[in-house]
Amino acid sequence: MLRILMIGDIVGRPGRAIVRDKLSFLRKKHEVDFVIANGENAAGGNGITEKIAQELFISGIDFLTMGNHVWDNKDVFNFIDTENRMIRPANYPTGPGKGYQIVQLETGLMIGILNISGRTFMLPLDCPFKVADEIIQKIGSKTKVIIVDFHAEATSEKIAMGWYLDGRVSLVAGTHTHVQTADEKVLTNGTAYITDIGMTGPSNSVLGIDKNKVINKFITQIPVRFEVAKGPAEINGILVDINESTGKAVKIQRIREST
Repeated sequence: MLRILMIGDIVGRPGRAIVRDKLSFLRKKHEVDFVIANGENAAGGNGITEKIAQELFISGIDFLTMGNHVWDNKDVFNFIDTENRMIRPANYPTGPGKGYQIVQLETGLMIGILNISGRTFMLPLDCPFKVADEIIQKIGSKTKVIIVDFHAEATSEKIAMGWYLDGRVSLVAGTHTHVQTADEKVLTNGTAYITDIGMTGPSNSVLGIDKNKVINKFITQIPVRFEVAKGPAEINGILVDINESTGKAVKIQRIREST
């Protein structure tokens, strides 16, 4: 049985700090084989740098997915083409980086990891459903274990994707909204699903951002410079048990660890 820990969008320094302090404990406690994290907000809440990516790998993350903030920090262009442990949404226009990757564990097991972005209330990208079809067809002959990070805003689009891919992938995990949902389940044909795995970042915040600045913007409608909040942090994510032979999920459960 393969156990994967997937943690939600890492936000700024507090998110990185709690990963550094708690991830090793979580890996041992839950006997985790592989850790995936969404890192699109890891650098000050916007994008990622090579230094920060390496910091996260050293902290125990095995693989990074991204999202709509992938290009926000220009340093990403210096390493995304050569870093095989990181992907960006596959339905973005042709450009730097990869949209999927096949990773081989020390046991020899191959894991396919796919990153796609939603289109509802987001950028008008290529159809995520069709792109998912194309990639799954490419990698399905190489591995039965396929993990999908669907970085999307609308719950309906995420749920639709879960059912669309049910039985063809091991996990469809939603990211982007930074709020963990309580709808984790194994779908009819063996795909684990959750609408959003949540955020890894400041607890006393609005989606990781200084709450007072966000409140002020809502009240005044005057633009403000958002800053990552300080204070205690939390890790939100999921544990998924997958049958290595069939690629079917056996169990999914939410986790939350705080400072």
